[in-house]
Amino acid sequence: MRILLVLAHPLQESFAASVARTAGEALEASGHVVDLLDLYAEDFDPRLTEAERRAYFDVPYDTSAVADIVARLRSADGLVLVFPQWWFNFPAILKGFFDRILAPGVAFIHDAAGGRIVPELTNISLLFALTTTGSPWWLVQLYMGNPVRRLLKRGIANFCSKKLVFRMLSLHDMDRATEARRQAHLERVRKALAAI
Repeated sequence: MRILLVLAHPLQESFAASVARTAGEALEASGHVVDLLDLYAEDFDPRLTEAERRAYFDVPYDTSAVADIVARLRSADGLVLVFPQWWFNFPAILKGFFDRILAPGVAFIHDAAGGRIVPELTNISLLFALTTTGSPWWLVQLYMGNPVRRLLKRGIANFCSKKLVFRMLSLHDMDRATEARRQAHLERVRKALAAI
């Protein structure tokens, strides 16, 4: 399998970067080809431009400004996202990745009959989210309703590809996580991705 591994964290020494390295190593050890897309290192601009928004319903939609990344997504069989949750949400750069790359004609097409969208990411058979939160599990899950998982599973996964495996691994209470908990999480990531 060819996996597009997307890292969304500005610090190269971050725990997210360690998770991405662990994920990449586990995937490659299992024989997969990994394409690392480090959004910050590649200076990805997350801002949807005026021209992109005005042309959103044009057929075909013009993705020329992000053609390289669109090509990388189209050549992938799986998508692995590595990111922290900030304010119970995605980092802005990852949200911009969704806005600009998961575009009409790439991730979906608009149903001409009105309103609905038709999934187009038929090449993607798995979507893994590897994330951390500063909040404890109970706050993310019980109080907030796990909004990131809900958006990824019910929104992106279901609207862009009807037949994919979705999984999310989270390390909660990251700010107080001991080194032992962090290492245990990396091992959990390693095992989950080695099993693909």
